[in-house]
Amino acid sequence: MSKSKVNEEMIGALNYLEKEKGIKKEVIIDALEQALETAYKQNYGEKNVEVEFNSLTGNIKVYAVKTITDDADAVANNSNEYMSLADARKLPHGQGYDVGDEIREEVTPRNFGRIAAQTAKQVVMQRLREEERKIIYNKYKSYENEIVTGEVSREDKRFTYVDLGNGVEGAMGFRDKMPNEHYHIHDRIQVYVSRVNDDKRGPQIYVSRTAPELLKRLFEREVPEIKDGTVLIENIAREAGDRAKVAVYSNDPNVDPVGTCVGPRGSRVQAIVNELDGENMDIVEYVKDPAQFIANALNPADVQDVIFNEPETQPASTEESDSNVDESEASTEEKPKEEERSCTVVVPDNQLSLAIGKRGQNARLAARLTKYKIDIKSESEMEELEDQEEAADGSDESPDNADVDTDTPASDDSTDTDAE
Repeated sequence: MSKSKVNEEMIGALNYLEKEKGIKKEVIIDALEQALETAYKQNYGEKNVEVEFNSLTGNIKVYAVKTITDDADAVANNSNEYMSLADARKLPHGQGYDVGDEIREEVTPRNFGRIAAQTAKQVVMQRLREEERKIIYNKYKSYENEIVTGEVSREDKRFTYVDLGNGVEGAMGFRDKMPNEHYHIHDRIQVYVSRVNDDKRGPQIYVSRTAPELLKRLFEREVPEIKDGTVLIENIAREAGDRAKVAVYSNDPNVDPVGTCVGPRGSRVQAIVNELDGENMDIVEYVKDPAQFIANALNPADVQDVIFNEPETQPASTEESDSNVDESEASTEEKPKEEERSCTVVVPDNQLSLAIGKRGQNARLAARLTKYKIDIKSESEMEELEDQEEAADGSDESPDNADVDTDTPASDDSTDTDAE
């Protein structure tokens, strides 16, 4: 095969890679030149060389790069790196050279094409793999935190793999799979891209069907008012495949956030329920008043009262109180943590099981949604507790009001009262 034919095939291959693989021709040429430099150094021993690849003709030329010097010993001991000023000025157009200048002298061997091709092939292929990996990583990194549609391709003990297109697979772990769903090869499903890692083996893409963010993206897709920012999602609490609670509010007083998300005859929320294989949806209104928000979150149960528990603060020790403690630090230490917030919710007797929910699910999701620890009590339970507290307060006050004779032994009744 003639040299010109080889060059034509090389240019054709570069054009194909740029068009079909999306890898710029300049990137391949740069990798090819580096590979050819490595091949020349390995076969001919010279270190300071540069390779030029002509992207139009496919011609390859190797140049030795030498520094002009007036040190005769340097030239004698290392002629691959140095050239005397006298020799430089003998070259065509060499009169303008001076000491310290660099000169490029072509040293392309006659059989270099064959040797270079054998050595460079592996290096170029490695660069191609790296560029393809980078393209895939950049593409799916832009999809991170978004929904994509894929096809179930295979499954092993750790992951269910979803084909996202172009030979790219997303891995869905056990916790990211819906417990009420069974996946089969070629099933088309929508997944949330939760994480994209750039690994040595290639981009690792992790997808999920259980992430609360998947539900958020589905609402953004089905509800235009969420997409344009009129209605906002404050928080989501989800037990994937079973039930979810979504707290929403509106920036426009004329827009009902709950009704907007439900849609005409429930069409909008039903589309999301269908996508999530029947997962139940509770859409509640978020309000700034925490008592009202907690009551909304416990929907469908009716709430009579919400009693907030005062957080306990650790008192400073005697030694600390005597020392000069910075007031700002003390106030910081006593400030209750957000996760310590708790409340007691009172519901009618006939609403207790509804408020708690099956296996405590309604109360559990409401607590996650509001970020409050919620203790639910029926009206009768609350009245009984209040009666017990009043009785305890009365027994605590009786010793103060009674005239106790310290010389007289206490009766059995008084002992029982003290014990109580």
